[in-house]
Amino acid sequence: MRGRGNACSSRALAVSWRPATWHPRLDMGRLHGPRSSTSPRNLPHLFLFFLFVGPFNCLASYSRATELLYSLNEGLPAGVLIGSLAEDLRLLPRAAGRQEQQSRPPERTGAERSPPLSFSLASRGLSGQYVTLDNRSGELHTSAQEIDREALCLEGGGGAAWGGSISISSPSSDSCLLLLDVLVLPQEYFRFVKVKIAIRDINDNAPQFPVSQISIWVPENAPVNTRLAIEHPAVDPDIGTNGVQTYRLLDYHGMFTLDVEENENGERTPYLIVMGALDRETQDQYVSIIIAEDGGSPPLLGSATLTIGISDINDNCPLFADSQINVTVYGNATVGTPIAVVQAVDRDLGTNAQITYSYSQKVPQASKDLFHLDENTGVIKLFSKIGGSVLQMHKLTILANGPGCIPAVITALVYIIKVIFRPPEIVPRYIANEIDGVVYLKELEPVSTPIAFFTIRDPEGKYKVNCYLDGDGPFRLSPYKPYNNEYLLETTKPMDYELQQFYEIAVVAWNSEGFHVKRVVKVQLLDDNDNAPIFLQPLIELTIEENNAPNAFLTKLYATDADSGERGQVSYFLGPDAPSYFSLDSVTGILTVSTQLDREEKEKYRYTVRAVDCGKPPRESVATVALTVLDKNDNSPRFINKDFSFFVPENFPGYGEIGVISVTDADAGRNGWVALSVVNQSDIFVIDTGKGMLRAKVSLDREQQSSYTLWVEAVDGGEPALSSTAKITILLLDINDNPPLVLFPQSNMSYLLVLPSTLPGSPVTEVYAVDKDTGMNAVIAYSIIGRRGPRPESFRIDPKTGNITLEEALLQTDYGLHRLLVKVSDHGYPEPLHSTVMVNLFVNDTVSNESYIESLLRKEPEINIEEKEPQISIEPTHRKVESVSCMPTLVALSVISLGSITLVTGMGIYICLRKGKKHSREDENLEVQIPLKGRIDLHMRERKPIDISNI
Repeated sequence: MRGRGNACSSRALAVSWRPATWHPRLDMGRLHGPRSSTSPRNLPHLFLFFLFVGPFNCLASYSRATELLYSLNEGLPAGVLIGSLAEDLRLLPRAAGRQEQQSRPPERTGAERSPPLSFSLASRGLSGQYVTLDNRSGELHTSAQEIDREALCLEGGGGAAWGGSISISSPSSDSCLLLLDVLVLPQEYFRFVKVKIAIRDINDNAPQFPVSQISIWVPENAPVNTRLAIEHPAVDPDIGTNGVQTYRLLDYHGMFTLDVEENENGERTPYLIVMGALDRETQDQYVSIIIAEDGGSPPLLGSATLTIGISDINDNCPLFADSQINVTVYGNATVGTPIAVVQAVDRDLGTNAQITYSYSQKVPQASKDLFHLDENTGVIKLFSKIGGSVLQMHKLTILANGPGCIPAVITALVYIIKVIFRPPEIVPRYIANEIDGVVYLKELEPVSTPIAFFTIRDPEGKYKVNCYLDGDGPFRLSPYKPYNNEYLLETTKPMDYELQQFYEIAVVAWNSEGFHVKRVVKVQLLDDNDNAPIFLQPLIELTIEENNAPNAFLTKLYATDADSGERGQVSYFLGPDAPSYFSLDSVTGILTVSTQLDREEKEKYRYTVRAVDCGKPPRESVATVALTVLDKNDNSPRFINKDFSFFVPENFPGYGEIGVISVTDADAGRNGWVALSVVNQSDIFVIDTGKGMLRAKVSLDREQQSSYTLWVEAVDGGEPALSSTAKITILLLDINDNPPLVLFPQSNMSYLLVLPSTLPGSPVTEVYAVDKDTGMNAVIAYSIIGRRGPRPESFRIDPKTGNITLEEALLQTDYGLHRLLVKVSDHGYPEPLHSTVMVNLFVNDTVSNESYIESLLRKEPEINIEEKEPQISIEPTHRKVESVSCMPTLVALSVISLGSITLVTGMGIYICLRKGKKHSREDENLEVQIPLKGRIDLHMRERKPIDISNI
């Protein structure tokens, strides 16, 4: 490298850019080109390149800058191949050129090159988010970060420059590029590669309106084919045909249609077109759903509510219901008394419906001076006192004027009746608050609340005047003594604003001539806060499924208050007993729960809510919320133990009860119903689903199999069902059901030759037996219970090992057949089992007559059975080491339990077995051997005696 420094520096000037042309294809992740060219005009730009490359500019024997272009769809999963830089840069032979390569020597692959190729990003930047580059093969794959073209190009903007390992470029609205700078090493194959990855759009976004409610106003006089642009068109982040293509209405109401216009930028705007005559007075609003649809396959939709309001124009004029009214006025009428009201109607709205009233120019000035017309209300009042010379009939022509309209006309004929006698007078003096003839009383005023004094009198002083109260209501008019012609108006019972708010009564006076005068009294009740809010239901029972979403809606509380105004405005509050995770909107009354509820933690909630009005002082009422959390199957069945162990005596009867498998499910109802089944060994064991009782279908024999391992599955009744499993270990306790099995001697007819020269204390033979049981049931003791022969007491048997030895020296008189009846007994409880075997010893120098010995063996021996059992201490032997430490415990427990094998006994045996497991495996191999001291090869067979001497 040091020797090449100058060469590398000089050759680096040969680097040139290779521009690529854009050829979009439909196949994902394929190379679109490279194309290379060299030009001296690019040399000035190379100096900027060297500033970036830095220490890499001297690592290659030659250098070239290359540009590759790939394209792929957005939203692809991780691991999709984008392209192979080694193959597309022709650093590896292409598959398509294999026939051509056969004609020339094979070219080494990138892995075979020495040194191998290495590909790396110029800098890390954002490379880990979108693509991964294999440093050895040069393959580009999509990464775990899914590429979203809309988010990527919005983040990258348009016109990102080279310089990082990854840049984002969006030079046009339809293109979205991912830019990478890759270095190829070592120096023999150095490349500085610019990779462009074009991200193709897929239809993964539905059109969306910026607002959910769109309003548009159309004048009611809009002509047919009027076009109105709908603001807030739908937006689709996708491009091309995947963007918004068309709009439509769900209901055109037979009055409208939609059209779409596209501007030079490709933006589509919906236009509402009027297709029929509109009349606001007939229908002032149309509501429909506007739907935007894109061009994807399948197309995606977006919608919003379109409200078409019909704006008013002044197309209606005031109208009177009648063309003429007749009015009668007495000559003694009081000035200011209303005599008539004219009222016209304009169907338009707002200023278009404003009406003013005026007299026609045909009305004489004298009539105008006598009768005043209110231009806003149309009320005609007596403006001056009626004199004796006033005409008895007045024709009042009244005009109703609207903006831009021809006035409507009504005629009021006013007839004046002259009065010869002056009518009685009614003079009120109000005690209660009175404004413009209206008396205001509070609804909570007590009974007999005074309203007003009325003085009734005759102006002439000639006639007697009487009066009475006319009208319905809790009022009375009574003389106020001791004064004459004075009357008091007062209440007779409490008044309730919620039942009736307004009363209209009249005080009527008449004289003896029959002339009547009426004075109207209007009473308006004022509301008081005398009603508390009332819930529709005092007990609000609610339900919600557990594992609800946060801030889940429970209900909307509603309480009514009969009071008016602020006194009837109700606010809602939680009671002090409500848990903190419940929320109640004080204005809307919407009750929510902010956290997930767990039925297994708490099933029922009960707390109070308050409804409070805004009166002074405020009134309130209380209701109780009872919320029940409904169960979902979110808990698997749970065994009380992960592992169950049962100790069962062998020969347990079929379908006997082994033990109970306890399982619980915190869910309720069917979700908490649990079914148990045995997964393995179901041919031997069965479980009762209801009680969980485990049973064995057949009797179990420990000697065939000492333990069983089961898997029990618990499945609940939910949808979908949940399950769990538990391990069941069944250990069989040994029962003394096998007597010892004598393996040697093999037959009662076999015999052994004992030489007379055998020394006392020498072993002669042994009795070897095994017991299939275990523990104390397999501890074997040997004893001679019967003897026959010249002197059979010369032989002794070891009670523990079964070795038979010579006790005394043999004499001449001891020659012959000695027969020993050996009892092999176990130490089982409560009843030991035993076997017997005949040991035949022939004392002689040789066996000269086998037939004679056989004849002796065939004779039934007359042997007296000795009842005395061998007295041996129970100590461990090399064959049953595992039973030793447990013998005292087992015997004591067996005696105490009167033969019942309890769980405690079984556990003790199981612990002992575990401790002696290693020794047991060693002893199993010894059980098939003959443990005779000195390892004497006896070769004892039937009728085949051998010599035994003290060799």
